[in-house]
Amino acid sequence: MKHYGTNHGGAPGAADADVLSGADQRLIAALQCDGRAAAERLADVLGMSTREVHRRLGSLARHGAVRIRGRLTQPPDLGAVQLRIRVLRGRLEQIVAALAARDDIPFLDVSATGDEIHAIQFTRGSAARRNRLLFEQLPATSAVTSVEAQTVLHAFRQAHEWRLDVLDPAERQALTPPHVAPAWREPDEVDRAVAAALAEDGRSSASAVAERTGHPASTVRRRLAALFAEGLLRTEVVVDPRRLGLQVDANVWLQVPPDRLDTTGRTLAAHPAVHGALAGTGRSNLSVALWLPDTAALYRFLSEDLTGLGVTAAETFLVGRAVKRPG
Repeated sequence: MKHYGTNHGGAPGAADADVLSGADQRLIAALQCDGRAAAERLADVLGMSTREVHRRLGSLARHGAVRIRGRLTQPPDLGAVQLRIRVLRGRLEQIVAALAARDDIPFLDVSATGDEIHAIQFTRGSAARRNRLLFEQLPATSAVTSVEAQTVLHAFRQAHEWRLDVLDPAERQALTPPHVAPAWREPDEVDRAVAAALAEDGRSSASAVAERTGHPASTVRRRLAALFAEGLLRTEVVVDPRRLGLQVDANVWLQVPPDRLDTTGRTLAAHPAVHGALAGTGRSNLSVALWLPDTAALYRFLSEDLTGLGVTAAETFLVGRAVKRPG
């Protein structure tokens, strides 16, 4: 499988000045492994000085290139539906704005052609059976010409699990904390307050979180340790992929025979370009979301990387605008 790291060529019209340096990208990849890793630890693994790490982190934060945020993990009974919504030209923005305002829609993309919306809607418990958006609101909207919904059956890779492919395996292993399978419990008020403080700055110290929340520093320190140890809180790196030289944002729907679905899903989830891989209902039973340096890389993915995986059909959708994504 080909390497799909950063590419300073990018798409036509992409300004090289907008693409972050190799050292900055390595630092971002390290933070994807552990957003709260100490500067000394980052420096040791990446071969930088601690002063350089502090300087680069400060510059990235000041210029808004990168944000580290804390986020509570989702409850185990949370389900999801993928939506493909075709809209009359001229009415797109009205539908996009209404969907983006919903708390249960974390992902919302608009096609490069401007006539189709792709979204993921979270569902939980009985709400999944009484989906008013799907069964009542969208069909009743005259601007909507068709709606296709697919229930997500399995997530092979989610967006927060994607890693920029610029570290070697030893570096990534050295920076990644031991995996913890969450023994999920309902977070209490203090847990949520601590997580909300980290949503603004995932590298905040316990004393800074205590000051922001009004809880004693000892309580915050204890809660932070417990939340991370239990796998209930994680850090995420928010960065525009175009700053990483990844100019092409695409979604691909695949048809795979049932006996190949799991193997194909796991294989594609490990691909460095794939930041989302979901198995679902419907004819296209596997969907992947890609970040690639250019359309030539997208062509190679479709014509070479899918070979031998049992894929019988593929439909490609270029994202013109990522309206809403976590972070």
